[in-house]
Parts: sequence; C-alpha cells; structure tokens
Amino acid sequence: MQKRHIDFDRYFEEQSYTLRKHILPQIMKHKTINESTKVLEVGCGYGGNLIPFLELGCSVTGIDIRTKSIDFAKEKFADYPKEKVELIAANFLEVNGLDNSFDIIFMKDTLEHIPNHYEVMFLLKRFLKDDGIIFQGFPPWYNPFGGHQQMCENKLLSRLPWFHLSPRFLYKRILSGFGERPSTVKSLLNNVYDCRITLQGFKRMTSRIQLTVLDQKLYFINPNYEVKFKLKPRTIPILLNIPYFRDFYITTSYFILGKTKK
Repeated sequence: MQKRHIDFDRYFEEQSYTLRKHILPQIMKHKTINESTKVLEVGCGYGGNLIPFLELGCSVTGIDIRTKSIDFAKEKFADYPKEKVELIAANFLEVNGLDNSFDIIFMKDTLEHIPNHYEVMFLLKRFLKDDGIIFQGFPPWYNPFGGHQQMCENKLLSRLPWFHLSPRFLYKRILSGFGERPSTVKSLLNNVYDCRITLQGFKRMTSRIQLTVLDQKLYFINPNYEVKFKLKPRTIPILLNIPYFRDFYITTSYFILGKTKK
C-alpha cells in the first residue's frame, strides 16, 4: 500500500496542491468565487480540497462518512473562523436541510466508490442553487488502474494494470491468492468493483437527471501524478478522444455540470 494513503498530512497537502493548481482554474471559468460563495464537498476525507476555497474567503461544508477523517479535518481547520467551516460525519444520502444551498458542489474520487450513482447525483442537484455548478472528478473503470489496485500490499498487484477487469470471482481469487488481507479484498470488491462507472454511463445519467455538461477534461496523465510522481498532467489528444476506447487509457476525468435550463 502506498505510504501516501496512511500519511494523512501528506495526503491533505497533495489534495490542496492539485485543487489549487489544476481544478480551481477550471471551476473559475464557469463560476465567480468570492466571500459569499458557499461550497460543499461530498466525500471530503481529511479536508485538503477545502483549503483553497477557504483561502478565497468561501464558506465551506465538508461531509464524509468516516468519523476518523472528519476528526482529523477538524484539527486542521481549527484556526479558521468557525462560521466559515462546517464538517459533518455522516452518510451523505441521509443528510437533510441543504436544499438549494450551494454555489459550488465538489466531488472528486468518490463517486466510483458509491453504488447508487443516480441517487447521489439527484441529491447533488437538489442541494445546488439554480445558477450553481457541480465539479465531478472520477477515474473511468476501464482505465489501467481503475480497480484501485495501487492499494494492494503485494508489489506486483499494485503495479499490474487492467487485471481488475477480470470476472468478479477470478478477481477475488487473484487478490486472495497473492496474499491480500481479507479486509483489502472486501474493500476492493464492495467499494470499487461493485461501484464502477464509465464515461458513457456518467453522461447518460447526467442527461437523464437534467444536468448539462458545461466543461470536461479527460486526462491521459492524472493531475494527481504531478505531486505524486513528478509527471506533467496531460489531457488526451483529439485523435485519441474516441468514445468507449478512451476509457481504457484515461486516468481521470474532470466534469463541470450545471442544471439544464428549461
């Protein structure tokens, strides 16, 4: 397992760096950010993505199902004005009272871990102001490491691309056969394999719930890799932007969504 996944402070700083350098510019093309802007992050984890918004004067709300992550985030945010920060340890699907509340809703590397994508996106739309935007970032299932095998402790498996595309029973046997812990096997099956999402499926879903794609960036080299591996982020060239096939070599996708105007 990569050290960054157990080093909370390092992961926190990596989140802030990537959002500040690569994601905020994309968001700000579609939404003015100032002190009156209200931001919600779903699956906020340790809270690193929220720091750049706070630096711009926004009010931020972070929701994560893991109490341990929220407790860590609360320590990190202790020096910020309390009226500007709200951190909630809860299942997002069970949170009430946030309808039509946010100018920006942010969700990154989270949707692919939740099985009921439609329910999540419906709720995001409900919490969004009419002129608000949603940032949604996720790795397509078919990409080389769409199974999150980098979480494996076995060095070979953690570097082996595309083996997560095996049938579920075979994938489970491979993980177990290479000595992965039962808890890791269970997590990769239940929280990744069974929750997979594709670009085509995502676009069909957003259209059906009347969300419009305002902007999209499809990356051959994930912006996260800049801080992790010192690799320069690169979007895919036009010639490789082929529906379905692109899912196999895109490492992540960044979408800006807005409510479809009637």
